[in-house]
Amino acid sequence: MRTGSKGVARALLPLLICALLCAPAAWGQGKKKAKEQTRSVQGVVTTDNDTPVVGAIVYLKNTKSLDERSYITKDGGTYLFNGLSPDINYELRATYQGVSSGTKTLSSFDSRKQAQLNFKLNKKK
Repeated sequence: MRTGSKGVARALLPLLICALLCAPAAWGQGKKKAKEQTRSVQGVVTTDNDTPVVGAIVYLKNTKSLDERSYITKDGGTYLFNGLSPDINYELRATYQGVSSGTKTLSSFDSRKQAQLNFKLNKKK
C-alpha cells in the first residue's frame, strides 16, 4: 500500500489543527502562572539597644493604590507580609508608643521572593 504526500498531509492535518487550537490555552496558562507569582517581606522591630519590640505596628503602603496594611509584631519583634506583587513598590515603617522608625522601600526592582527589612525605633532627643 503506497501512501503519497497527500495521504501523509491528511493524516497530520488533525494533529496540526489540535496543536493550533491548544496553543492559545497553553499561552494563557503561562501568563496566569506569571501573575500568580508573589513575594513577601519580613523582619524584626527593635529599640535603640537592639531589644525586640512585641506589639509594635508595622505599616505596609502600596505606592500604586495607596492601600495600607498593618501588622502587630509577635514574639521576637517579628512581622510578615505575604502575597505582595513583584511589580509594585511598597513603603514600610514601624511605630510603638509614639516612637517611629524611618520609612523603608521594598522596590519592584528587588527580585528577592522573601525580602528582609528590619526596623529600629528611634526616640527623638
